[in-house]
Amino acid sequence: MPELPEVETTCRGIRPAIDGRIMTGVRVRNGRLRVPVPADLGERVTGAPLQAVRRRAKYLLLDFPAGSVIVHLGMSGSLRVVAADQPPGAHDHVDLLFGDCALRLRDPRRFGLIVWQPGDALAHPLLARLGIEPLGDEFTGPWLHRAFQGVRAPIKQALMDGHRLVGVGNIYASESLFRARIHPLAPAGSVGPRRLARLVAAVRETLLAAIAAGGSTLRDFVGGDGRKGYFQQDYYVYGREGLPCRVCASPVQRVVCGQRSTFFCPRCQRM
Repeated sequence: MPELPEVETTCRGIRPAIDGRIMTGVRVRNGRLRVPVPADLGERVTGAPLQAVRRRAKYLLLDFPAGSVIVHLGMSGSLRVVAADQPPGAHDHVDLLFGDCALRLRDPRRFGLIVWQPGDALAHPLLARLGIEPLGDEFTGPWLHRAFQGVRAPIKQALMDGHRLVGVGNIYASESLFRARIHPLAPAGSVGPRRLARLVAAVRETLLAAIAAGGSTLRDFVGGDGRKGYFQQDYYVYGREGLPCRVCASPVQRVVCGQRSTFFCPRCQRM
């Protein structure tokens, strides 16, 4: 599933091509996504100037004077800038048209969504109860220490709870915990403030490195310019079960945490 770095990469990739342009239409070839594409979406946005392209958590927001188009890439989606007359592929379901170019949603599994929110996009039920951004100023060691007080769940699971902190999915939680030298199964509330401050720095470092690399392409993801990400080449632990740790050469191990595969080095990340 595209995570925060992939969505941020997409946001940065599409923004220069469409920011400030007039929406000229919506072309829906298959609107049966996880949430059906609104039948009146074209009527709402055609002729309106695009005021901003931004990201909130794993959602892309296209802001217009009357409201926002909210896009989620689902499990396998991508949003690319293409020529408006470029023939679609089998899984190219929706085009958001801006004159001679289009934002094209490709979604083989159809778990993504495109919805309309009048007024403030952040009031939409999908966004209204989300936690803070990991790249924002609020995300600090003291904040994380307060947020994890009394939490018995494994720290990896707590780190991925979007009601506290958004956008740190399975891959980047594993990688961040490795960089911070924290065992993923350690109870969140048992980790002291000094180690949590180290984790905050590791989360930022990991996400920024992934964004700089264009995100991770494990299956279908490409950025807004159609290029694949390559951060997967720099993973320390994710997907490396049985391979030597890049720091100490101990075999990387895998456990299941919160129904997700979790990778760690038993020597670098002690309980």
